[in-house]
Amino acid sequence: MGEIINLNRARKARAKAEDKALAAANRVAHGRSKAEKTLSALERQRAEKQLNGQKLELKSVD
Repeated sequence: MGEIINLNRARKARAKAEDKALAAANRVAHGRSKAEKTLSALERQRAEKQLNGQKLELKSVD
């Protein structure tokens, strides 16, 4: 005779496994580590500082 299973538990376990798979896919697609986030913030600040340093200030000729 076959093994008796609780269908409610099986349904919940399958849903939980699907949610875990979706979460893993989202982490790959959208997730970045804290180090990557701070590195990109530093690069953005450095680029902004360099850009501000290269701006020309126009003097009025009044």
